[in-house]
Amino acid sequence: MKNLRITVNGVAYDVQVEELSGNEAPVSAPVAAAPVKAAVPKKAAAAAAGAGEKIAAPMPGTIVSVNVSDGQSVKKGDVLVVLEAMKMENEIKAPKDGTITGVSVSKGESVDTGATLVTIG
Repeated sequence: MKNLRITVNGVAYDVQVEELSGNEAPVSAPVAAAPVKAAVPKKAAAAAAGAGEKIAAPMPGTIVSVNVSDGQSVKKGDVLVVLEAMKMENEIKAPKDGTITGVSVSKGESVDTGATLVTIG
């Protein structure tokens, strides 16, 4: 048996996997996997605690620049973050006027699709 941790849609599950030899028939059995509380980075936890609209990464990539800071006022269309994906720089813009209540990323950081970049209040 191998113990593995699998993350699905941001929820971590601890599972046991049995390796079968080529002569054994697989047996169907109910699988019970209990969610495991995953560690949350401090910056992400701080942003999650802040009220407002979370601006998420539309694709995986690397943060090229962060153009805002906590408490900064922004207008709809202002560039918040530049995300490089597949050798292209993508400007992540503010969807509305507001104030930045949290910055969850820093320059050079790799992010996955759906990762919170900034929070606008």
